[in-house]
Formats: sequence, C-alpha cells, structure tokens
Amino acid sequence: MSAQNQTHPARPGTSGKAEPAVRESSPPVLATALVVDTRGRMLVLSMPRPTGSAVVCLPSVQATGAHAPEVELADTLFSRFGVHPHHLKRLLAVDCEQLSPILTVVSHLHLVGPLDEHQARAVRTPPLLTVRWLAPEAAIQLLPTPAVGRLRAAIAAWHTSSIAHLANGWVQPGSPAGFPPGQRTHLERAHPHDSDLHQALRPKVLAEASVLLTDPAGRALLLHPASPHDQTWQLPGGGIDSDTGEGPREAARRTLRDQLNLDLPLGRLLAVDWINGTPQLSRVAYTFHGATLGEHDLARIRLNPHQHTEWRMASGDDSKDLVREPLSRRLDACLTTLWNNTGPVELHSGIPRS
Repeated sequence: MSAQNQTHPARPGTSGKAEPAVRESSPPVLATALVVDTRGRMLVLSMPRPTGSAVVCLPSVQATGAHAPEVELADTLFSRFGVHPHHLKRLLAVDCEQLSPILTVVSHLHLVGPLDEHQARAVRTPPLLTVRWLAPEAAIQLLPTPAVGRLRAAIAAWHTSSIAHLANGWVQPGSPAGFPPGQRTHLERAHPHDSDLHQALRPKVLAEASVLLTDPAGRALLLHPASPHDQTWQLPGGGIDSDTGEGPREAARRTLRDQLNLDLPLGRLLAVDWINGTPQLSRVAYTFHGATLGEHDLARIRLNPHQHTEWRMASGDDSKDLVREPLSRRLDACLTTLWNNTGPVELHSGIPRS
C-alpha cells in the first residue's frame, strides 16, 4: 500500500472512521555560498530583469535531496563558476524563512575561500549573469531582506569561528553568532537566569601557550611553519585543549613533545599576552621559559614535518626580521623578564601594560 493510501486507526472521540494520513513533506533547502577573496571582498551575482533592474544575490542552489546540500553547492560552484570544491569550507548560518503560510525554506550559508588573486580572477561568469567582487558593506546595500540579515550573521560567524541561527533573517536568542554587542547585552539582561543563553551569547576567546627555549648565548629557538600560507617564524607552542581539561602549562609541555620531540620540564611563566583580534576572536597567550638548551639537547630535536620544516636559534635583533611584530614585541618582553628575573609581565599585543 502506498504512503498516500495508508490509514490510521480512529482516535477516541471521533466518528470511528479511519482518517487519511497527512502527507509529510520536508521544506526545501537552499545552499548558498559566501565566496570571499584574500582582500576581504565577496562574490555577488546580478541577473537583469526585463524591466531594466537587476536581481542581486549570492551563488546558491536548491538541494534536490540526492546529496547533502554542501555537496550539491560544491558541484554547482565548480560546474558554473569554476571554483574548485576544496575551497568550500564550513557552515556559517542556518535560516528558516517562511515565504507564505504554506511554504518555508531552510537556507544554509557556507564559507567558500578565501580565494587568492589568481583564483578570484579565474572565476567564470555564467550566461545572463554579472559577477562582481564587492566589499561586504557594498554587497549588503544591494541584497534584499532577509538575505541581508543572513549575510551579516554569516560574516559574524566567520569572524568568530561559530555558526549563526536565524528565523526570517533575524538572529535568534541563543545563537552563538550574529548579535551586535548592544543587542547581546539587552538579551542578557532580559534573561538574567538563563545560563545556557548567557554562555551562548558571550564572546569567545582562544587560548594558546608557547615556550621560550634559549641557549647559553641567550638566543631563542624559532620554528618555521610547514604551511605555505604562513611563512613567518614562530615560538614553539599552540592552542590549549581546554575541552580535555588541559591547562596552559600542560599544553606548553605537550607542544614541545609534538613539535620538537623534547620532553622538558618547564620553568616559570614569563608573560601573559592579550591579543585583541576584533572582528576576529581575541586570543590570550601564555609564554613559559622552557630551558637553556645545550648541544646535547639541540642534537635531540626532531621536527614534525607536517608542522614545521626548520628550526634555528636567533638573537633578539635577528628575530625582528623573522617573526611578526606582535610576537617580536612579546619575545623582547619575555627575554627582558628572563634576564632580569622579574615578571610575569602583562602584555597587550606584545606591549607591556603599566
């Protein structure tokens, strides 16, 4: 018997006749791409209308159900625009939009890119469409509502490494991304006892730990990353796995084992550095003194080739040309603290706070 012809037993209080089953249908899913380049611009499409105006939108596809929405979006981006599927990254926002009393559409907005200059120029223009790269605010001025709300929330989710939840283009209470600070404060005050809502709304911070390893000449050990997207030298260290109960000191010692194959006791905390990344997530970085390495210790270093390609000992002056400026300032502060046997020192983007 087909699903359309199935019947259910009569419910108590009815006439006793069997009632026909209500046919269930899922709302259509629209997968949309926020395609960005390394200059911070986004890909916007325009389609002319017979009236002379244009429909402005982002690249999208209605999912058929044969595959996951992001798979169908990746296929469409490749076949129509020549954007390789590996550029499709993560889900940024989900919006449930009621277009009519009987039609609701669920929209998924995914991050694509960033594309470098060559890749952005290589994007194909399909027939009847105009492809433009616009700054986000310029694109927002052209897009219809509620696409504007989705886009703003998706950009916020991108910057904060989170996901936004919307309904009809409006960010919903409890969404971890998309609320302006003023609106977030209003919600917190309106629901003062809702701890889950409070935690979801609060800004998030990344935590990392690094280690200053020196030699008898006072030079610091630096590592060159294997990633082609980052060619600046770094201190040994990495993110703190707080979800496993790991603390800063445990993370610092773990990274020495993972990155250098050295299992060394750590010295004292030299600095705590607050790096304000607005609109990206801010970071707090703990830097510990590891040890003074002798020739035997240096000979035992074995790099993880998937993480780093080279190590070297660098003086304070040499490191200024090797590392980014905020890390250079932090390194100078940590070396000064170590030599003067003071600290730990409080830093803000590497600058000591009085």
